[in-house]
Amino acid sequence: MTSIVFMGTPQFSVPILDGLVAAGYDVLAVVTQPDRPVGRKKIVTPPPVKQAALAHGLPVLQPEKISGSPEMAEVLSLAPDLIVTAAFGQFLPEALLHAPVYGAVNVHASLLPKYRGGAPVHYAIMSGESETGVTIMRMVKKMDAGPVFSQRSLPIGAADDVGTMFDKLSLLGRDLLLETLPAIIDGSAEAVPQDEQLVSFSPNITKEQEQINWQQSAEQIDYHVRGLRPWPVAFTTYRGQRWKLWDVTPTDETTGAEPGTIIAAKKQDFRIAAGGGTVLQINRLQPAGKGQLTAVDFLNGVGKELKVGDRVG
Repeated sequence: MTSIVFMGTPQFSVPILDGLVAAGYDVLAVVTQPDRPVGRKKIVTPPPVKQAALAHGLPVLQPEKISGSPEMAEVLSLAPDLIVTAAFGQFLPEALLHAPVYGAVNVHASLLPKYRGGAPVHYAIMSGESETGVTIMRMVKKMDAGPVFSQRSLPIGAADDVGTMFDKLSLLGRDLLLETLPAIIDGSAEAVPQDEQLVSFSPNITKEQEQINWQQSAEQIDYHVRGLRPWPVAFTTYRGQRWKLWDVTPTDETTGAEPGTIIAAKKQDFRIAAGGGTVLQINRLQPAGKGQLTAVDFLNGVGKELKVGDRVG
C-alpha cells in the first residue's frame, strides 16, 4: 500500500486524514503546527489534526518551521511514497516536494487559479461568489501554483458562512482526493497547468479587513459578515465601543440617511443605513465584554440608550 506523510492543521484537514486512514493508505506520520494558546484564558491546545492523529495512533511531528528542521529530516528518513497536505499553514521546501516517488499533493479549498493563499473560503464569501470548490493539485515551490489534477465545485448558499463551507469543503476535498489518488499513483492522472491570467489571491485576513465599511451596500456587508463568521468576526464601532456583528440581513427598504446611521432601534427592529441607500437589519451582535445577543436582548439591555440618528462606524 502507498505510504503517505500527511500535513494539516485545522478541523478542515481532519476528515481528509480520516479518509486516508479509512481507505487503507499507510500514513507514516502526521505533521502539524505546534500547540497554541486558545481563547480568553489562553489555554494551550493541540490543533485538531494532532488530536485526530493521536486517536488513530499515528506519530505526530510539530515543527515551528518545517524548513531545515529535525522534523523535516525525519520526514525525509521515512521516505514516503507521497506527501498530502491540506491547510497545513507552512510552505514546504523543495527537498520535501521532490523527495516522494509521487511528489506532494495539496487539497486546496478554492477553484484554482482563483483565490490562491491562506483564506480562500473567506474571500469567496466576502466577494459574493455563488460557488467555490476544492482543487487537488501537485505542489510546486510557488504558492498554490501547481498544475491541477481535479476540481469539484460547491454552491454557496445565502445562509452559508466560513464555518459551514469549511465543513462542506473538507468532506468534498476528502472524497475528491480519494477518487484522484489512484490515478496519481498509477501515473494516468493528467496535471493541467493553471491559467496565470485568471489568478487571484486570498491572503490571510488582517485586522483592518475585519471592520465593516458602511459605504458598502447592505448586500455587500452581509457577504462581509458571513465571510468572517465564525472567525475572525466582522465588527463596527459605536462611541468608541466595538460591536461584533454575527448575523445581519439586507432588507428591501431604501433610505436617504447617511451610511452608518441608525434608522430603527426598538423592540426587535434594529436597522442601520448602508451604502447606496440600502438598509441592513441587525439580527445578532456582541458588544465589547459581552456574549452574543439577539437584537431584542441587545435593545432591551446594553443598547437601550440607542437613538434613531445615532451613527456607527
